[in-house]
Amino acid sequence: AVAAPPSYATSYAPPAPALRGSTDSAFSTLLAENSKLRGQLAAAATAGPRPGASDEAFSALFEENGKLRAELASRAAPQTFDIGAYRAERLASLPPGIIECAEAAEGGSQDLCHLSSERRFGAIGQKGITLWMTGLSGSGKSTIARALEEALVLQHGKVVQMLDGDNVRTGLNRDLGFTPADRDESVRRVGELACLFNGGGVITLVTLVSPYRAARDAARKRHEDQGLKFLEVFMNVPIETVQKRDPKGLYEKVAKGEITSFTGMSADAPYEAPLRPDVDLPNQEMTIDECVAVLIRKLRRAGVLEGGATDPSGLPLPPGYVDGWLEDSLILTGAAAATAKARAAATLPMARLDDVDVNWLQVLGEGWAAPLKGFMRESALLQSLHFNSILIDPLGARGAADLNERQTNWETSNHPSTRASLAVPIVLPITGGTKAAIESSGARSVALVDKDGNVLGQLNDFEIYAHRKEEIVARCFGTIDDGHPYIKRIMSGGDWLLGGEIQLFDRITYNDGLDGWRKTPKELYNEFAAKGADVVFAFQTRNPTHAGHAYLMRTGRERLVKMGHKNPVLWLSPLGGWTKADDVPLDVRVKQHQAILDEGMLDPAWTVMGIWPAPMIYGGPTEVQFHAASRRAGGASFFVVGRDAAGIKGSALAVSHPDDDMYDANHARFVLQASPLLDDDVMKLLSFDKFFYDKSDHQMKAMDPSRPDDFISISGSKMRALARQGATPCSDPIPSDLLKANCVPQGFMVPSGWAIVCDYYQNIESPDWVPWSKRRAANGAADATAVERGQFGTTGYSLFPGFGGRSMVSPWHEIPLRSGGHYNFVTEIPMHTSAKMEVSKEGYRNPIMQDTNKDGSPRYYTYGVPFFNYGLLPQTWEDPSLKSPEGYGGDNDPLDVIEVGDGPLPMGSTTPVKVLGSLELIDEGETDHKIIAIRATDPRAASINSVADLERSHPGLTARLVDWLKMYKTSDGKGVNQLANDERPTSAREAETIIAECEARWKSLVANPSGYPAFWTP
Repeated sequence: AVAAPPSYATSYAPPAPALRGSTDSAFSTLLAENSKLRGQLAAAATAGPRPGASDEAFSALFEENGKLRAELASRAAPQTFDIGAYRAERLASLPPGIIECAEAAEGGSQDLCHLSSERRFGAIGQKGITLWMTGLSGSGKSTIARALEEALVLQHGKVVQMLDGDNVRTGLNRDLGFTPADRDESVRRVGELACLFNGGGVITLVTLVSPYRAARDAARKRHEDQGLKFLEVFMNVPIETVQKRDPKGLYEKVAKGEITSFTGMSADAPYEAPLRPDVDLPNQEMTIDECVAVLIRKLRRAGVLEGGATDPSGLPLPPGYVDGWLEDSLILTGAAAATAKARAAATLPMARLDDVDVNWLQVLGEGWAAPLKGFMRESALLQSLHFNSILIDPLGARGAADLNERQTNWETSNHPSTRASLAVPIVLPITGGTKAAIESSGARSVALVDKDGNVLGQLNDFEIYAHRKEEIVARCFGTIDDGHPYIKRIMSGGDWLLGGEIQLFDRITYNDGLDGWRKTPKELYNEFAAKGADVVFAFQTRNPTHAGHAYLMRTGRERLVKMGHKNPVLWLSPLGGWTKADDVPLDVRVKQHQAILDEGMLDPAWTVMGIWPAPMIYGGPTEVQFHAASRRAGGASFFVVGRDAAGIKGSALAVSHPDDDMYDANHARFVLQASPLLDDDVMKLLSFDKFFYDKSDHQMKAMDPSRPDDFISISGSKMRALARQGATPCSDPIPSDLLKANCVPQGFMVPSGWAIVCDYYQNIESPDWVPWSKRRAANGAADATAVERGQFGTTGYSLFPGFGGRSMVSPWHEIPLRSGGHYNFVTEIPMHTSAKMEVSKEGYRNPIMQDTNKDGSPRYYTYGVPFFNYGLLPQTWEDPSLKSPEGYGGDNDPLDVIEVGDGPLPMGSTTPVKVLGSLELIDEGETDHKIIAIRATDPRAASINSVADLERSHPGLTARLVDWLKMYKTSDGKGVNQLANDERPTSAREAETIIAECEARWKSLVANPSGYPAFWTP
């Protein structure tokens, strides 16, 4: 055998790192050498004798190594490796805060390195949060978390990740034991992983015993340092209860001594309960569903079940809410409003709004149709008609935040996936004349003017498109009924629609004594929050409220309390916009509702009354979706819906169901349950069926089938008949025939409320009722010297002008025709106002009065906004006996004047004017001359002497005048007027000849008034 070199055993000395806890490098060297020797010996045993080395040599070396190890062991006490201390040292030396990309700063947020949280959350429809569920083993952490996960995923469509103590130990924490250090490390690792999920928008459920308070607090701090939401949920279950539950049999093993160290059961394994948990859940007193409901309410209040903005109150914000209430951006105030209003009145083309349009303007300006910011463009209308909703991208996740504010583009392909419920068409019809005036103006904005000439706001970046009336009616109403009240309105509207975003110059008010109950969504929201509401349920009324309605509202609140809500608040929401003529007036309903609050049928502590401003369109299943969605804009989460919501009987002209319910009584409820409104899980329904009066206890309730004879039905028609008869409270026993007994059941309605209803039905013809929200304005255009009688805007209104220091003069007979070299013009209808005012030929002193329609209602110009002042030349008369060459006699009125100066003139004022020419209107077989004039004080008057001069100064004005005179009745369903002389205006001289003839005819009239005895003459 070849002897081994003496240096063989020591020649192999690879570098060996010093182990933690050891100071003797020789020990490390020996360990390495020992390992080498073992390998060599193993190789020798397998391959046979190794060249250059004998087995004896290897044995000797190995024996020598063993001796050295024994000697080292005897000289140095063994030291252990403290893994906990090692982790603590490394964590302390490497604080978090790594720069992830060049755009981010050291120690700051790393959001620039990722998709922004706002865009991420908006796109996925939720925000991240960590629910850290802590408690003893068996306290229900995993059970409740699994149930919560199931509810969030399957019922709410949310993304959830559960980090359970068991599943993390199969991978992430597989190397950890149950020492205090390992328990802390487990909490730390899970906390860091939860932060990652949380930051990505995932609702993260952590279910660890996590017994040490400091470790849980550290996990919370890591979340807080990164701006992440964190809720500590304490499963507050006594040790006795978890021992009984013992789902894994661990407590039994502890009792048998098989486990000697167990959390909460031994001194070396304490459980440190949270001192101030975010959620205290004593689940031994609750069902699993109740625990889940509590946690979902907490999540909703934390704002994580929505991707956009939320409010700390937990009440929902309007659809599409980003950074503020629509009313704050759409309604100007103060100096900004005054400046914008003056500019719009002076420079913009005008669109006329009738009273129903003003209702819709209020709806838009206050945000009741959020996120819509103006009258629908064609793209929004089509979506509403076909899908009962519109696409929205409020946070710009798809680059389409302004999608519904753009000009309609048929080629648009970048569509977001989120929809907001918007089931009814909110459009502004205009006539062809208004369309032409807008398009020829060169402006991109339009002033919005009410019937009284008030500039309420403006519409920006307009688009004008065809008013496809049949399509709107078919899609929205799904019926053919020319007698339907709102269908009639649509079909009689202008042939064009004006769309675009609005800006109001002031809040819409009506001055009808009810403005105190008109509250914006923001005001209602704040009032709900002030009452401490954790949920709001809305009840819409179109009739007086009786015990049956109160039963629904109280029962609805009881249901919400059973769901776990602590303070449900009722929003009593009377419909305030346009309603059909036979509906109960708004003032009757509002005052009756106030009476039931004052007398305690409903508790004011949990009730808020606020008028809802939208018109009623009687659209059944389609409309009820808007009713519910609009209440969400004010903070409601539940909408009470009964049978035949928004329904109406078909008229005698209906193709199907004439004089019968147009819609099935159950359809509205069903459609509402299936509508896009409920897609985002914010709005829900409280559905009720028919209810009856229980004679046994004088309460309204659902019928008890076991005693049907105790219940009677009190229909709306029966209630109206009883009110007309002035029925008084019944005495027991309650009769079955209430009408015959002329009594109203006890408790059916509070006494003061019943008195209000009776007063209305017994005085139903009174003109003083407020049927719906119509602006009741003073005549701001009246001349300062005029004397007014009655309420402006009603048929009882009259105005007596003053002249020459005299009061209440006849504008027809007592104001001279001429003033120096000019003619006197008396203004009846100021520019921009559309109330058809005219001198009463029969009335005492010939006041200027409101003209009426055939049905006796006030008459208004509906063709557009008058762009001229209109009135008469005093001391003139178009004699019916004076025939034109075509054979038409005069219209039996003073000569009409169209004054084209700059700006409105006061009603009843007398203004010297310069005659420029005239147009001859043939109106229903009568000659009706229209003198064209300009006020003498107008800066242009000196250079304008004829209609031709006027046309050069204002190109297109003559054509607009001709169009107005021909077409102004067509918007009322009448035919086109004719103009004589091939529609050409006369010269100024010819016009003055006409004036002279009419003056002479007037003189004959007053000289011999017996020919027209009905006329008032001096």
